[in-house]
Amino acid sequence: MNKTTFAHGQLKSLVERIERLEEEKKTIAGDIKEVYAEAKANGFDTKILRKVISLRKKDAAEREEEESMLDVYLAALGMIPGGSEEAA
Repeated sequence: MNKTTFAHGQLKSLVERIERLEEEKKTIAGDIKEVYAEAKANGFDTKILRKVISLRKKDAAEREEEESMLDVYLAALGMIPGGSEEAA
């Protein structure tokens, strides 16, 4: 077996693994969609549910920093009390 044959076999193996994983990803995405549909059918707000899922992926410090920056931006736009737009 020479290098070209080995590279060909390795490439084929990699492509097949990626294809298999892509198919699994589609299946999992479909399953997730079904769970969100079930949540919606049970009266849950899926937009908020997605936000909760996103927040749970972050540690407490990261969430606090994000919330703090959000407050700064909202205040600057006058969307919460203490913003610079209100002072104008």
